[in-house]
Amino acid sequence: MESSEARGRILKMNILVTGAAGYVGSVCAAELANQKHQVVGYDNLTTGHRGALSAGMAFVEGDIADAAKIKRVCREYQIQAVMHFAASALVDVSIRDPHPFYQNNVSGSLALLGALVEEGVKKLVFSSSAAVYGEPKEAPITEDHPTQPLSPYGETKLVLERALAWYQRAYGLDCIALRYFNVAGATGELGEDHRPETHLLPRLLDVVTNSQAAFSIYGDDYPTRDGTCVRDYVHVADIAQAHILALGKLQEIGCGVYNIGHGEGNSIREVIRTVEKVTGKPVRASVAPRRAGDPATLVASPQKIMRELGWQPRQSDLVTIVKSAWQWRQTHPNGYCEAKGRSN
Repeated sequence: MESSEARGRILKMNILVTGAAGYVGSVCAAELANQKHQVVGYDNLTTGHRGALSAGMAFVEGDIADAAKIKRVCREYQIQAVMHFAASALVDVSIRDPHPFYQNNVSGSLALLGALVEEGVKKLVFSSSAAVYGEPKEAPITEDHPTQPLSPYGETKLVLERALAWYQRAYGLDCIALRYFNVAGATGELGEDHRPETHLLPRLLDVVTNSQAAFSIYGDDYPTRDGTCVRDYVHVADIAQAHILALGKLQEIGCGVYNIGHGEGNSIREVIRTVEKVTGKPVRASVAPRRAGDPATLVASPQKIMRELGWQPRQSDLVTIVKSAWQWRQTHPNGYCEAKGRSN
């Protein structure tokens, strides 16, 4: 019987990974290289880290808006498929200053797509986001849920999803957009290092490693089991596997969108208790007023991606996620800037 690992593998390809020095992009690029694909990482390093780049791939420093460079890379490395992670991704910043998000996520991505069309590259997996949905009207959220983004960041992801559907129809660019919810965890040498950090788990780990730090719970009166917001957390390794499975199904599907979620949510207090259990350290937390625009519950329905791509969230239980992130933090106390036992 064929193993699950074998089912996740695809024929060897020359693959361009944009945003390869970022959190999810680096993990996916490393797994592609591990599966013996010829991987070319592409990143402008404005938010990515050189230390996150896999030794098993080529790297080109560049911007996705540089269509001429993208075309040269496609020709030089005979690129057959692209995984597109490069994007500006801070939701709150996008509300205060939307222009760079439209410039990078929309204009830059369209330059990338134009270059791929000109070079005859016909396969693309797009890193989208649950932010396209906006305020949830049901839980769990299916792919048919209305798309009404609450931020320019979410809007830019939706704009590109819609563009991809037309590019597939007009140019034969097969594409799958993966809408993921809350990515977390780490894999060996690769983990989460944003500047500034806005994600829940690394912020909690900041608190347990800094005696002067404290964590704010924004609201404890939501209609959830303990009054705090519930979110769907997925291990970054499972996210990477979803992208690889999508790549293998591109020709068959043509164009599609899929949620990547665990299908079950955890509350803020549950994450805090798990961090305390895994680290053996207390989390200094206090309740603050609700933040505007925070839905009570955001949980994905993963049924479509499980059914059509054969994906399973194998590492996405909360304890495994927290353990992996904590192990990475201990060996990388200052992120990629100063990793214990290695130089970057």
